[in-house]
Amino acid sequence: MTNRSNTIRLVMPQWQGGNNPAYRFGAEMLNWLAPETDVPVIHVPVLGPASPLSVENGIIGREALKTQLNSVWKIIHEYQPDNIVMFGGDCLVDLAPFAWLSERWGEKLGILWIDSHPDVMTPAQFQYAHAHVLGALMGNGDPDLTTTVARPVSSQRVMIAGIHSPLEYEKKFIADNAIRTCSPEEVRAGGAAVMQWIEEEKIECLAIHIDLDVLDYHNFRSVLFARPGACEHDFDGIAKGKLNIPDVLTLVQKAASRAKVVGVGIAEHLPWDAMNLKDMLEQLPLIGRSGS
Repeated sequence: MTNRSNTIRLVMPQWQGGNNPAYRFGAEMLNWLAPETDVPVIHVPVLGPASPLSVENGIIGREALKTQLNSVWKIIHEYQPDNIVMFGGDCLVDLAPFAWLSERWGEKLGILWIDSHPDVMTPAQFQYAHAHVLGALMGNGDPDLTTTVARPVSSQRVMIAGIHSPLEYEKKFIADNAIRTCSPEEVRAGGAAVMQWIEEEKIECLAIHIDLDVLDYHNFRSVLFARPGACEHDFDGIAKGKLNIPDVLTLVQKAASRAKVVGVGIAEHLPWDAMNLKDMLEQLPLIGRSGS
């Protein structure tokens, strides 16, 4: 039975793509923070961290990720939406929603990927599948991911905004596929490259991915790089966000004035202070589960 809805909101607390159980709470908190909605809100079942994940044929947690990908596809096919909001979880949560939107909107669709990283790696470069998602949406990468993308998005219809300091493989992939990019500095200056891309590619519909680690962790602390207790060199070699919330909002609002937004995915939310406070409350007398 099809339960068709024009718009759905999915909550997918997937953590295996980045092998970080903290992403579970981050997704749930995004949903709690978001304004109430009249559209269906569906929680995608996600396996808990019962035991440490292992590398399975080049991808950490491959079987769990496949199971969860199948679950979200079943939900999407049941509702057959025109528009999708996705609250994650790691970045891989946007694979099925954006692949569906590519089927639904075809050549009208463009993907605006707001992220410090391009997420175009494969198991040959990186074992964490949250860094594979945009490449998979373009039809490149591991078959367990790409076979679910019935209509790959052409590189001309992809824009990566907020990216800087890409790794050598990422730099080559972007150059080889002529993917347009917009640096943090260009975003802050008005994002003209994004607007030019929308106009020149005649993009009518947008799926917008927002990885919260595109934000400067000195000002927005609910991201990986602001992890309490992190050592000085724990994240060496990894591009860290340089934007602030108003920069991202302005870019999205400008883009939305030029093309219809049909998808929004927000991922990689790690509200460290809230998680630590939650743990504290669970252990306090009269409050915690075993308190008396």
